[in-house]
Amino acid sequence: MLDPLDCVNMRYLLNLLVFSGLQLKCGFELSIQTVSCAGTVYIRYFLLNGTLFLLCACSGAISQPNAATAFGFVNLADFMAQHEVALTVDVRYFGADNFVGAKVDGYAAEKIYATEEAAAALLIVQKILNSRGLALKVFDAYRPQQAVDHFVRWAKDLGDARMKSKYYPRVNKENLFSEGYIASRSGHSRGSTIDLTIVNLADGAEFDMGTSWDFFDPLSWPLSDQVSLSQRANRDTLREVMIAAGFRPLDEEWWHFTLDEEPYPDRYFNFKVE
Repeated sequence: MLDPLDCVNMRYLLNLLVFSGLQLKCGFELSIQTVSCAGTVYIRYFLLNGTLFLLCACSGAISQPNAATAFGFVNLADFMAQHEVALTVDVRYFGADNFVGAKVDGYAAEKIYATEEAAAALLIVQKILNSRGLALKVFDAYRPQQAVDHFVRWAKDLGDARMKSKYYPRVNKENLFSEGYIASRSGHSRGSTIDLTIVNLADGAEFDMGTSWDFFDPLSWPLSDQVSLSQRANRDTLREVMIAAGFRPLDEEWWHFTLDEEPYPDRYFNFKVE
C-alpha cells in the first residue's frame, strides 16, 4: 500500500482521482485535472479509510490539457505547415480591428482552430489555389460560445457605435438581430465553419471582393448584383473552389463556408483559443 505522503517524492504528478466525497490530505494542494504525458505513465492504487485513490506519475515531460486537441481540433497554420503549405491568418477578433472595436472574449491567442476534417478539406483548397499562384487568407474558424455571447452583449449596447462607419454603415445597430447579423449561436462554434478570402501568392494582396470581411450589408451577399463584374468573378472563384472541396456557402456572406460533413453538426463548443 502506498503511503499518501509518498506523493511528494514523485517528480511528475499527473492526476489524482477521488472515487468518493472524501479528500486526500497530503500537506499540499493537488490540482485534479486531466493532463497528457510524453513518457511512460505509472499508476498506483491505494486505499485510505475505505476510499479508493488512483495516483499517476509520468517518466517524461507533461503538458496541460488542451481542449482543442481533445476534440480533434487543429491549429490551421500549424496543420498547413505540417503539409509544407503556408497559410496567412488575420485574427482580428484577437485585436481591436473588428465590428466590436475590442478584443473579443475567448480569443486568448492569435491563432485559428478548426476541426481536423475542415482543415484537411481546406488543405485541398490551398493546394488548388497555390497551383494558380493564389492562396487563402483566413480570418476566423472555430469561435467560442463566449465570443458569440460577447457579440450579443455588444449588439444590445446601442451607445457603442465606434466601428459603425467601417463595418455596418448602412445598418442601424438596433436592427442587427432582426436582420440576422447577430445571433445567440453561431455555426463557427461547431468548429467547421471558415471565414476567408483569396490573396495573390506573390505579394499577399487580397482579391477585391466588393466589401471587406465582416461587412454587415446586402453588398456582402455572394450573389449581390450591386458589385462590379470583376468583384463578382472573384467571389465566384472563391465559392467554386470551396464548394469543390466539400464546403457549402452562406447566402449572406461571401467569406463564410461550412464543411458539408462537419463532425459536430449539433455541438457548440466554448473552450478558449489559446
